[in-house]
Amino acid sequence: MSDKPFPIPDDVASIEPTDLYDRLDDGETVGVLDTRTPDDVDDWRIDGEGVAFANVPYYEFLDGVPESALEELPAARPLYTVCAKGLSSKFVADVLDEAGVDDVVAVEDGMEGWEQVLASNELSADTDATVVQFYRPSSGCLSYLVVNDGEALVVDPLHAFADEYVAAAEAHGAELVAALDTHVHADHVSGVRTLATEYGVRAVVPNAADARGIEYDIAYDTLADGETVALGDISVEAVHAPGHTSGMTAYLVDDAVVLTGDGLFVESVARPDLEDGAEGAPAAAGQLYDTLQERILTLPDETLVAPGHVSDGAEQADDGSFTDTLGGIAAAMPALDRDRESFVEFVLADMPPRPENYGDIIATNLGQRALDDDTAAELERGPNNCAATTDAMTGR
Repeated sequence: MSDKPFPIPDDVASIEPTDLYDRLDDGETVGVLDTRTPDDVDDWRIDGEGVAFANVPYYEFLDGVPESALEELPAARPLYTVCAKGLSSKFVADVLDEAGVDDVVAVEDGMEGWEQVLASNELSADTDATVVQFYRPSSGCLSYLVVNDGEALVVDPLHAFADEYVAAAEAHGAELVAALDTHVHADHVSGVRTLATEYGVRAVVPNAADARGIEYDIAYDTLADGETVALGDISVEAVHAPGHTSGMTAYLVDDAVVLTGDGLFVESVARPDLEDGAEGAPAAAGQLYDTLQERILTLPDETLVAPGHVSDGAEQADDGSFTDTLGGIAAAMPALDRDRESFVEFVLADMPPRPENYGDIIATNLGQRALDDDTAAELERGPNNCAATTDAMTGR
């Protein structure tokens, strides 16, 4: 036995997290055995429509495979074992294999590897620009690359994936020239400053977000409501859309795609309590109602809504993205038909817990503190809780 609490085999079958995501995205049904402690699993786990899930902590296997553990194993195969860093899951996969359990595969690097998965889909949109949606399945965060005439900008980039956005722009034959945030995020560390510092990309924030007290140590530009960023012959227009935060700003791409940030999702609407807490939530919810009714729902029905986050209740569009037309969302979400008073009451009735460490993340995104990569990853670990409800609001 090594100095570790269990031996780590070298020859156990394994899969890269990106390959596992691709299998799930292709609609395969698989088993997932999470060997972390139940408390860790409660915080976040690999989930999805095709996942048959079980949680049996690794220490249950230290003396072999107990009958109770065998009874809990999902019937679906392959059976993927996953832990925090990819160590105990390999041990468990080896023990199960030795016990005669077939088709057991360990997930390389565990949940730390899973949080490094970034998938992408090109949107089917009525514009000459190319719009790519990036999806981080570990958290539900969405970001966007807009490409036209050899130039590109990225909206709501994640710090952890700055290199990937630059590479994606290059793959589309473009230079990444600007990075824009829709608001001061509370669930992930923004990549706007990272891209500006490391790649010389123009940093842009809404001026309403700047008013919250941004203290960046780099030069940055602001955009007011109605101002635009040009990409060749198309424009990206700032649309002030307060409610989730006072500075929340959507971006209208070529009058065809509205990047709504955390204002309107395909399955829900924004929570209003992250800036001024529960005390300020009723006023913010009323502001959100006004924004949706007067600024977003007045756009043409065929406008494609591309949100900043997605939850388990969202369905993918035919192009694989998490988008829908504005008319489709309006038809599927009864909450948008409510009057102002009942909308506010509805939004405040069942908000999920606030994102973990949201205060520290907000301070980081305001420029008030600096983080190394490991601390940033720890702060933003787990699913986002940016929607007003745990369950989808869609369905009539």
